[in-house]
Amino acid sequence: MAGMTLPQYLLKQAQEHPHNVAIREKQRGIWQEWTWAQYLHEVRSLALGLVALGFEQGDKLAILSDNRPQVYWTMVAAQIAGGIPVPLYQDAISRELHYVIDHADATIVLAEDQEQVDKILELRAQLPQVRRILYDDPKGMRHYTDPMLVCLTTVQAQGQRLDATRPRLFSELVAAGQPQDVALMSYTSGTTGTPKGAMLSHENLTSAVLGMLQVEPYRRTDETLAHLPPAWIGDTFWSLSASLIVGFRVNCPERPETVQDNIREIAPHFLVAPPRIWENLVSLVHIKMEDASWLKRTLYQRFMPYGYEAARRRMEHQALSPWQRCMHALGEVLVFGPLRDHLGFRRIRSAYTGGAPLGPEVFLFFRALGINLKQVYGQTESGVSCVQRDDQVALGTVGTPFPNIEIQLSPEGEVIVRGPCVFTGYYKNLDATAGIIRNGWLYSGDAAFFDPNGQLVVIDRAKDVTALADGTKFAPQFIENKLKFSPYIKEAVTIGQDRPYVAAMINIDMDNVGRWAERRQVSYTTYADLAQKPEVYELIVREVERVNRDLEAPMQIKRYVLLHKELDADDEEITRTRKVRRGFVAEKYATIIDALFSAAQDVPVTSVITYQDGRQAVIETRLSIRHVAGGLVAA
Repeated sequence: MAGMTLPQYLLKQAQEHPHNVAIREKQRGIWQEWTWAQYLHEVRSLALGLVALGFEQGDKLAILSDNRPQVYWTMVAAQIAGGIPVPLYQDAISRELHYVIDHADATIVLAEDQEQVDKILELRAQLPQVRRILYDDPKGMRHYTDPMLVCLTTVQAQGQRLDATRPRLFSELVAAGQPQDVALMSYTSGTTGTPKGAMLSHENLTSAVLGMLQVEPYRRTDETLAHLPPAWIGDTFWSLSASLIVGFRVNCPERPETVQDNIREIAPHFLVAPPRIWENLVSLVHIKMEDASWLKRTLYQRFMPYGYEAARRRMEHQALSPWQRCMHALGEVLVFGPLRDHLGFRRIRSAYTGGAPLGPEVFLFFRALGINLKQVYGQTESGVSCVQRDDQVALGTVGTPFPNIEIQLSPEGEVIVRGPCVFTGYYKNLDATAGIIRNGWLYSGDAAFFDPNGQLVVIDRAKDVTALADGTKFAPQFIENKLKFSPYIKEAVTIGQDRPYVAAMINIDMDNVGRWAERRQVSYTTYADLAQKPEVYELIVREVERVNRDLEAPMQIKRYVLLHKELDADDEEITRTRKVRRGFVAEKYATIIDALFSAAQDVPVTSVITYQDGRQAVIETRLSIRHVAGGLVAA
């Protein structure tokens, strides 16, 4: 139904399906459930409680929490009270939190527990506009006496008292909401500068979901897991907006560390995750197979090629030969089905990856297992707007736009989007809004082209697609995704702009490489020590050579270095969504980059390490630089 706000969809669900379970959370090993009627009851008391606290039209409510039912209730409650929820990344450091809360002019902050409350209290003097700090989990806060602190249950009790004196107020507030009202302020990841607050209306959010529903059928009986950061637009799209519109069940994990266990227990019907999670799952399978019995390894190695072949042929609409069908059916019983069940995908109907391109090797791996993994595409400023259709999945594409959305390419090859999903603008930044919305079109900043079948192929961020010194086009993300298919490589940054060849700075995966080293009795102490072991360099060079075999000669990696530390969001090297801040990294690691394009065999580095207790230490070491011999030209 068009023209409704998210709170109005909640009211509709509660009236039509009051006893259906809407949301669950695992607490101390037991699933706690709330029906749609109970969901509405929680939201009602919260919304009126916010009104009682003086929360007014246009006020902002910042949310700092893991995925919990209270997060989604508070978002809807803030909307009903006439305000705007502003979700924050729960692992953000003080500097990042201060910027967003201050820039958004948030007057109330919901902090999940003692840890998050302490972050806000440390910033209290720098956030004079914040009037109240709400908290959900009272554990460890018995002796906190700051008058700004209010428990969420206390807010709800105030709301219930207001409801008793003004029983019509809640219905009036819900009815007063308009589709054009701002429903959410979602901050961009800030890969090139400070994050911007994208203002999304109810119409923006609901139209994106309704567009998705025209091509992806969701059912009221479906289940999914809310495990993505609430600050990421993808979580808001599925866990809040789509849930309220469709009525499927949302499950919140017990803790971030139990997500994989919860997926296996729930067996969701659909799941969305960024590339990093799918890459981690591939690494998990590869490592477990290395440690598996001889029989399991043999079966895996014997039947996976048939899975890959079946996946390719399905995407190309080609039939399998009788022998291939027979072997694939046997592989389904012995390998593919058990692996799906082990990963928690025995009921999966659709799995999605978004936020950044996923390497074709990772994508094909899951489809070889019989998992219907598909690429979605969108931006913070428009939500999800493009998806691969079940019968039109092709490697490297992101599919076609929803029926209610237009996607074209500018003369320069930049993706531009038009439709009801396009946001209303950036908060307090008219210049940036005017720069991204022109003549009704949203300029995404992504370089792309349409393949012969009309499917959109996103190459990279337009600003990152450059050229080598000889003019060869260079898209760093394409090569980096291939590198990250390796279970031993966690992150990679490729450099080549205006250079004579491509070089790479690589982060090893500490867990996987550590297990590999222990099996071979290679001793090590720290991450930096392990990364510089000659045996590890030999391991990684084989992975680089694998990637080079799939690349044209000019694009092959000629030199690489294993970094002494992981790229870290706390050090501003990557965003909270794990996107590389290329400009910052290029400046910070300029000495290493210069050495990669010289004859140097190593490079000295000095690094400041911050321990959990706040102590800092300066570490000096030398990083080896390796040349990749040969390099085969791609067929």
